[in-house]
Amino acid sequence: STNKSTKLFVSQQSDRTYLIGGNWKCNGTSEENAKLIKIFNEAGTIPSNVEVVVCPSMPHLSAVKSELRDDIKIGAQNCGNNVKGGAYTGETAAFQIKDLGCEWVIIGHSERRSGFGGEGESSELCAQKCKIAVDAGLKVMFAIGEQKEERENGTTMAVCASQLEPLAKELSADDWDKIAIAYEPVWAIGTGLTATPEMAQATHADIRKWISDNVDAAIANKTRIQYGGSMKGANAVGLLAQPDIDGGLIGGASLKADFFNVINGIPK
Repeated sequence: STNKSTKLFVSQQSDRTYLIGGNWKCNGTSEENAKLIKIFNEAGTIPSNVEVVVCPSMPHLSAVKSELRDDIKIGAQNCGNNVKGGAYTGETAAFQIKDLGCEWVIIGHSERRSGFGGEGESSELCAQKCKIAVDAGLKVMFAIGEQKEERENGTTMAVCASQLEPLAKELSADDWDKIAIAYEPVWAIGTGLTATPEMAQATHADIRKWISDNVDAAIANKTRIQYGGSMKGANAVGLLAQPDIDGGLIGGASLKADFFNVINGIPK
């Protein structure tokens, strides 16, 4: 019966620990970060079924790591596509991020795919960086997602698939243990627009099905898929209640006390 299959799905889903990532983007001075760290350090217990990571900008990684509570992990927002050190002026390598004691890195954020007045990162480059990061011992929040016009013309999943295909070619089955997919509808980032929980759930389910069809069904079932489009305390409960939404990649709200409203918005 339908009832039975729903129960089975939910029991599988409950095996995935929630993942709440905070992307601080290019924000924060030492003084501002110290104030935010104090708020987070005093914010109470983190539920046992959620993993929390914050990703400060590169110059602040060490300081934040040394001052922030131990049950919040630290990640970087990007890494280079160089395996070893060398003549890569301005780049930070995955092995250097790992050496700082960071556990995570965000790869493929839509802002980096678009570029900052220059050429953006291709899906192939994002996939290569992801493999290099995993090989360096990091875990990756790998971001994918569509632009507004792509959502409107019905090509959301075709776009997501085109971003996932190079990744699937790069990764071994074991590598997927270190991967979370962050689905970010680009039109909802920083705009205050949010996909409805139902819209987000439908796309998350499509992404999981794509991984099942193109990688492996067991990998699809255990891979966490985060939602990354203007999630905040006010809408987190509705989004996180969906069976295929396994957390969030939080921008603006991760720079405020509201980040803990998101963390506490996970189903109990």
